Amino acid sequence: MHAGKKFSALEFIIWTRRSIYCLAVLSTIPTILYYCGWKFLSFPWQPIAIMGTAVAFIVGFKNNASYSRLWEARQIYGGIINDSRSFGYILRDSLSTKNPDRVKEMFLRHYAWLTALRFQLRESRAWENMKTAQYDEYSRKYDIPERHSTIENELKNYLSGNELQYIISKKNRATQLMASQSKVLSEAYEKGEINDFQWAQINQQLIKFTDHQGKAERIKNFPYPRNFSSITSYLLLLFIVFVPFGLLKEFDKLGDGTVVEGFTIWFNIPFSLLVTWCFHTLDSVGEASVNPFEGSPNDVPITQISRTIEIDMRDMLDETDLPPAITPKNNIVL
Repeated sequence: MHAGKKFSALEFIIWTRRSIYCLAVLSTIPTILYYCGWKFLSFPWQPIAIMGTAVAFIVGFKNNASYSRLWEARQIYGGIINDSRSFGYILRDSLSTKNPDRVKEMFLRHYAWLTALRFQLRESRAWENMKTAQYDEYSRKYDIPERHSTIENELKNYLSGNELQYIISKKNRATQLMASQSKVLSEAYEKGEINDFQWAQINQQLIKFTDHQGKAERIKNFPYPRNFSSITSYLLLLFIVFVPFGLLKEFDKLGDGTVVEGFTIWFNIPFSLLVTWCFHTLDSVGEASVNPFEGSPNDVPITQISRTIEIDMRDMLDETDLPPAITPKNNIVL
């Protein structure tokens, strides 16, 4: 998540510079050929304008869908924040007088669940963008905590040795941690440490956490539909290729009857570059938000949120040695 006022214009230019190089070449080649006498390369601009309208619609559709995925992901983690706080004080007030050690154990297991979930959501998928040069290079400006540690090292802070080995051996570790919470809760109920109402309250919170996890996994494991993504890419590519050809004749006759007659054709390069860059960058912005857990600078800050929850819940138990909050690096926080 970008925590500053805005991305600077320079950041956008640097981020898209590889695209700028390609677009500049695509604008320059037809201009040089036209200037050298290949006048037949000039296409009517009207069909290209119609194509541009179609591209604008489909890129806008993609950006709307990308924002919807991003916002839904943020709502999911907003629900995890609220339900974690409720879970903390309900559990504390229900069990602290009879078995404070069990309260502490379940609190730690909840931190472990938050940790396992964020590591699972940061795993790479074939359709994600972080392995491309454009995104990988920019990721060096900020920290992706899940790349600098392992889930086993992180879970050591919360789980005992036997439980740690058991959880690490599982495929979906977050699910198994929530299953362990349910098992411990049932044991407390059987021993009479909590009554029927308290058991129902706490169990309802566990169900909510499972629901939040499932919603996050749905976004993670189901990409923006490939048919929409592919047709957007193909139409955008066609538009970018044809734009310089459609403007050749217009810029060539721009200087007719003036001292710059014959030279205004060179305006085709910067103007074609500007038009195609706008469309391509709009598509790139949508692509940068379509996978809200992959580790891009526009992602939901699930690591920061998880740390905030841990601090709040530890504070509920009056602990004094609280972990530090995660702060932005170069205005980016994950």
